[in-house]
Amino acid sequence: MKKSPREIEYNQSVTNKFNIYNSLFLSLPFQKITNIGILIPLLNHECRKGLESGKEPLEILDTFFKVHTSFVSEKEKIDFMFRVIQFVERQVVLFDSAEDAAFAQLLKDGDHMSFPTCIEIADIKDITPFLIEKMSDFSVRIVFTAHPTQFYPRSVLDIIEKLRVLVRENKIDEIDLTLQQLGLTSIMNVRKPTPLDEAKNIIYFLRSVYYDAVGDLYARVKNHLPTSDFDNPELIQLGFWPGGDRDGNPFVTADITAQVADELRMTLMKCYYHEVKGLAQKLTFREVEDHIATLKGQLYVTMFDPLQTLSAEEILDQLNRVKDLLRDNFNGVYLKDLESFIDKVKIFKTHFATLDIRQNHGEHENVITAILKHEKRIRNNLDELSEQDLIAILVHENFEVRADQFTDELVKDTIATIKQIMSIQTKNGEAGCNRYIISNSEDIFSVLFVFALLRWCGWKDGKIPVDIVPLFESMDGMKHAEAIMQNLFDIPQYRSHVRSRRDRQNIMLGFSDGTKDGGYLQANWSIFKTKEVLSAVCDHNGIKVIFFDGRGGPPARGGGKTHRFYASQSRRIANHAIQLTIQGQTITSQYGTRAHFIHNCEQLLTAGLSHGLSGEEVDIYKKSREIIERLANLSYEKYVELKNHKQFLPYLENKSTLKYYGMANIGSRPAKRGQTAKLTLQDLRAISFVGSWSQLKQNVPGYFGIGTALKVVTDDIGIEILQELYSQVPFFKALILNSMMSMSKCYFELTSYIKRDEEYKDFWNILYEEFELSKQMVLLVSQNSYLMEEEPISHSSIKIRENIVLPLLTIQQYAFQKIEQKSEHLQSYEKIIHRSLYGNINASRNSA
Repeated sequence: MKKSPREIEYNQSVTNKFNIYNSLFLSLPFQKITNIGILIPLLNHECRKGLESGKEPLEILDTFFKVHTSFVSEKEKIDFMFRVIQFVERQVVLFDSAEDAAFAQLLKDGDHMSFPTCIEIADIKDITPFLIEKMSDFSVRIVFTAHPTQFYPRSVLDIIEKLRVLVRENKIDEIDLTLQQLGLTSIMNVRKPTPLDEAKNIIYFLRSVYYDAVGDLYARVKNHLPTSDFDNPELIQLGFWPGGDRDGNPFVTADITAQVADELRMTLMKCYYHEVKGLAQKLTFREVEDHIATLKGQLYVTMFDPLQTLSAEEILDQLNRVKDLLRDNFNGVYLKDLESFIDKVKIFKTHFATLDIRQNHGEHENVITAILKHEKRIRNNLDELSEQDLIAILVHENFEVRADQFTDELVKDTIATIKQIMSIQTKNGEAGCNRYIISNSEDIFSVLFVFALLRWCGWKDGKIPVDIVPLFESMDGMKHAEAIMQNLFDIPQYRSHVRSRRDRQNIMLGFSDGTKDGGYLQANWSIFKTKEVLSAVCDHNGIKVIFFDGRGGPPARGGGKTHRFYASQSRRIANHAIQLTIQGQTITSQYGTRAHFIHNCEQLLTAGLSHGLSGEEVDIYKKSREIIERLANLSYEKYVELKNHKQFLPYLENKSTLKYYGMANIGSRPAKRGQTAKLTLQDLRAISFVGSWSQLKQNVPGYFGIGTALKVVTDDIGIEILQELYSQVPFFKALILNSMMSMSKCYFELTSYIKRDEEYKDFWNILYEEFELSKQMVLLVSQNSYLMEEEPISHSSIKIRENIVLPLLTIQQYAFQKIEQKSEHLQSYEKIIHRSLYGNINASRNSA
């Protein structure tokens, strides 16, 4: 098959360059063990050959040690395996750098929808005024989270950035030196990061990448619009969870939240100060210099002292005076530079990114219970009140609530956090912290508890400048979401609150826990339908609904091709804004450079705008809906059957890396909710759940049930109808393509030894048979000859990455087998397992 220009470019700029620099890297001297770089390609070959011939990791590595090394003691073998892990981790970094360096060149040959293309289409169809009007009230919000999939220390991030530049410029000698530096630099965190550490890691990107990237993208949009007065600084927004997301993370406190808010503001002031310094070198005019010097001095004192603040209005006042002077007295010299800076101040104001607060509904229930007991309204629990009586208390009573009235630390901190919102808004502006997200929302009290707490702890009778955002993530939550929201809108006090928020209701839908709860196909279809009914109920009440998608990195957590996902939404789904979470290594892989950020943000923007440009609005008609509904139900039944299997949780506990996630210094949050010793699926975090399947190379949440569903429906109505569905319904096609991505990262040969394990062989066979069936059926439906045939660049990238980490994964499974044999080096093998997590997470780039 003839390759496209983009495939040829990828092969030359990425694959070939990586092979060259990798051979250089493998020849570098390494501590303790000589010739390890020479042994790794041989080890990779032996692992591949052995696994594909049905051998166990134990046999493969023991034979390798015997034939290709002189190791005698087990300690020597263990040392070697640790060195291999270190090498593989750095090979991943090198490949990342090669891909990132080629990104801009590869874009030239891509078929993506650019913003200028949107303008051209609007012009051809004579709907440019419609597009401009739409953009004046549209926004894209990228919300950065600190979920435990991002772990590079700052020193390694700097090396990665340096390598990107050097690889792009082919500076072989400097690459050689930088690879030596990489080989000797620790790639792990020496201790578990605190929430403040996690926040600072993301703030690093805010300052070094996003400050300029957002400004550049906004300028690009303005430059291409055929109007000179476009002014929507909220078009591109940044959100921030580290330090605000306390759901299941006891280390996030009110004090941490305040520190993170200060860090965001002070970092932004440093960006502004740096920009003003640059302007001062250009605006050397007597009348102008005084204003610039004044602003420079004002900014300087706010950069390091959290008690010193400067409002956005004060900054803009000085800049607008300078603008008037330049225009009136100095021929507009450097006016564009100044206007670009003014736009940035309008965009970022004094907050940089909006710090969201998130907490679980169950914790709010505990706080409300404590308050009502203190106020003598109940003796023990909320069940003593009728539903109407409880609602009346929540919306009418005006209690004076203070943290010092209680002894429970979580109750005290929740109250302190809500009071902290007021303080943050005073220092960072309202946009600094104006959203409160409630996890596990399943009834109206999820919202009303927070509504009452905001009133009792901060805002009495006035307007509450905070959006209350229910997060529907379970199947039950989504099932009842329509009734929940209508009941809320029927309460005059809550409807008044929404009116004060510009008649906008933010609603979050969680893909991660939805997939864990209902399986891949059912979760995605349920979210799609929930969006449709919520759009209708909000529209009926004269409210604009803004959907906030909790999308993870992989398809199993709502990820995959984000542009494809949003472009496939139906006309029945409100399209006032795009908001989504970005986390872990997805931050570095998709938004880690200015070019990546601008491209991916532009793709989100054009996905949202394309619905009004296409001429034919996307919809799923009755017959297609019935088929998808049936597929979703069949896949759900198959997935629930798997969840209910007696070996489901024991398999994860004993055959996967699940328990090792908690040991790794990846993130501050515990790997599971609650304090119970016994593992339950409800307590299990989606990240460790999905990540464990990824480490096994089984990726169950990304496909399980699809094969059975497609097979049953095919046998009933024929494959041609499903092939037609794939070609005509973008949503269905997006689901199948994203599932293909999950399956492309599966490699059951790695764990085929488990089919000889008396306890788990039947369960492993269930997984394997469904994988094979799913693979067979998606290829039939898509009429492709191999997985991801329609996405050759992504296919090539995954193939190379999976090959890089194969020795690491084989070593990981070898360690599991050694532990089962009760090796006397038990601790060393456990350390190998948790140490091997890192390289695989990063190689997959969206594995957890």
